[in-house]
Amino acid sequence: MNRIGSPLSISYELLIALRYLKAKRRQAFISLITMLSVAGVAVGVMALVVVIAVMTGAEKDFKARILGFQSHISVMMRGGGIADPEHLLSVIDEVDGVKVAAPFVYGQVMLRSAYGVSGAVLRGVEPTSAVTQIQGYPPERLETWLERKAPSRGRPSAPGVILGNELALNLGVGEGDMIYLISPKGMISPMGHVPSMRQFRVAGLFESGMFEYDSSFAYIHIDDARSVFRLGDKVTGIDVWTLSPYDADQIREAILDRIGPVYWARDWMQMNASLFSALKLEKAAMFVILILIVLVAAFNIASSLIMMVMEKTRDIAILKAMGATDGSIMRIFVYQGTLIGMVGTSIGVALGVLLCFLLKHFKFIELPKVYIFSTLPVRLEALDVLVISASAFGICFLATLYPAWQASRQNTVEAIRYG
Repeated sequence: MNRIGSPLSISYELLIALRYLKAKRRQAFISLITMLSVAGVAVGVMALVVVIAVMTGAEKDFKARILGFQSHISVMMRGGGIADPEHLLSVIDEVDGVKVAAPFVYGQVMLRSAYGVSGAVLRGVEPTSAVTQIQGYPPERLETWLERKAPSRGRPSAPGVILGNELALNLGVGEGDMIYLISPKGMISPMGHVPSMRQFRVAGLFESGMFEYDSSFAYIHIDDARSVFRLGDKVTGIDVWTLSPYDADQIREAILDRIGPVYWARDWMQMNASLFSALKLEKAAMFVILILIVLVAAFNIASSLIMMVMEKTRDIAILKAMGATDGSIMRIFVYQGTLIGMVGTSIGVALGVLLCFLLKHFKFIELPKVYIFSTLPVRLEALDVLVISASAFGICFLATLYPAWQASRQNTVEAIRYG
């Protein structure tokens, strides 16, 4: 009685569960609850797929923007600048996974224009390096823009500086304007310590979309930065780009093993750990909040099955009288509730994937300018969809266990007598 003997046989419990789903019931209210259960699961899964896809897209976009302005690994010397950068560069280049390395100079300065004063983070870069990453400024363009230009239109010769767009707005300057760079690394005079001040020409502006970068970063030629900070032939550190950015932590350890304890290094994930932790926490919180929608729908499934057990009391008794075991009765109602959850999950995943496709390709939702994204950043990951589907299906399965167990405990004689 347990199986139907055919090459494509399925259990009779599943056949009965399908029949109960298709059959017209005396109590239409139970059918309504079943439909609401399917709809609830579908809405919850759809919302989960879309929200998690948007948050994954935001995380990937943040990482891409950060990697557009930051090296994968930064190597520095404890207690001061690096006196022999060429030797260190040759050692780092030999480490497996390193794509290229370049020296940099880094420090805090004040920028002054005719309209304002602002603090800034100054980075001296090597324009000819193929890894210099300033958005919109390839190496060949940087070489031209950061070099010292000849006097023109009555303006003196001055090296170029590239400012973040927000920083330029604070200073009230644009391309071609002159600014003064004030460094605390000045000189000792009879009047005491005097900060050094040099004039620079605004060669260009960049806009990363991240306020922290656009409002504080300024780039100049590495030779000019050495002069500003009075480093001589020293550099602040070495920027390292790897073949795989997500293996930067392992490559960082390999570099430190080669160069010794006198140096220290940080990878891009360490430098932005707080941002990535916040994004992961927010993603997890949204998952928990939205899975509650599926949980409410699962309660509806449980309610529907409990009322169906009450309606099918006589049928259960007849099945038991014909030889059905408690396990078979339990499986009938588990299959029925699981089918409801499976249908709702499938519909929800299909609608969620469709909505993600529409959001990604048609971009019909525009965000205000306060966000760094102009439209919703959508990135659908197969693993995320799989986790959402498994979670929804698991909740629906658990919701069937109690009603199915109650059905299996029905007393055959009493059910036939009073059913």
